[in-house]
Amino acid sequence: MDSVLVNGLFVNRRSAIAALAATGVGLVTVGQPAHAATGKPLDFNNPYDNLYAFGKIWGGYDEPVLSGFHGLMYARIGATRAMPLFGYTDGNCWIRGKETGYFTDLATGDILDTWKNPFTGETVKVFNFYNPNMGGKLTAEMPRFAMGAAKDDATLMNDGTQRNTAGKVPFILPFETYGDDLLLAWDYAHEYTNPVNAEGWPKASTGPRISPSEHFTFSMSLSQMQDRSVPSSRFIAGFSRVSQWWPWMRMGGNEFAESGVLFGRMFSHKGLKGPGDIPPKVLAYIEKNAPEYLQPPDHWPQVTPRGTWEAYAAEVPPENPDYKPAR
Repeated sequence: MDSVLVNGLFVNRRSAIAALAATGVGLVTVGQPAHAATGKPLDFNNPYDNLYAFGKIWGGYDEPVLSGFHGLMYARIGATRAMPLFGYTDGNCWIRGKETGYFTDLATGDILDTWKNPFTGETVKVFNFYNPNMGGKLTAEMPRFAMGAAKDDATLMNDGTQRNTAGKVPFILPFETYGDDLLLAWDYAHEYTNPVNAEGWPKASTGPRISPSEHFTFSMSLSQMQDRSVPSSRFIAGFSRVSQWWPWMRMGGNEFAESGVLFGRMFSHKGLKGPGDIPPKVLAYIEKNAPEYLQPPDHWPQVTPRGTWEAYAAEVPPENPDYKPAR
């Protein structure tokens, strides 16, 4: 994959690691920020040095790198004990890439095509997430992600660590150093109009608003990050996700439709040596069903981030035959 010189890179979790496989396998190269300081230690108070570091974390400035997300998703209703539901494997991208997300059987690790919902007793078709084009750029200003309807408020990236969120916010992330340990917390918390509305998808919709959020805690080597001869920084991260029910679970109309919480705890890591490190069942599924996702895109797309709800509303026909989606 070619690299390109840009002022930065476009990122949200679904567009931060070029996911080319359903295991959360990512394949990425990035272009170095034009204003990043060279020949001296990184200054984490400098937005352009932050961009350099962020690109080195998520991807690499030379050869493509492989990354992965994988773990379990749980459900909780009220004060009841959290219930494990299924495994989850996912991935993301910049500068250009593709993204997929799959759900897996808790016992076997097989990718699910159908799933029996323990709350409703209904066997439902699983909606695997495919995003064929992802890309854009991020500048020295902290990005805001406008999801859902255009009138919705945009979400400021890492708003929990910003002290001044009005107007333009510089791209400065909350890096922490302890000896050679370089740590970073990165997250977003959305709230926006549900694209899967009850008028069109009464069984899939959980209400008029959704509020997905995702949270990472990265651990890296400070010396590796400071070494500009090293094009990519190895990381290991914890990753958690909280949201309403996935639309394909068909919880709409259920007594728990709006009160339930779906959350996941996952591993995230970068530095896989090649496709041989992808779990065999997942690799076989991709090779059979979506082999094009094992190849990087052949252009540099600049597209709006798309989440699972947006994809579901675009790809799954409305349950109500009389519903006409706005265009």
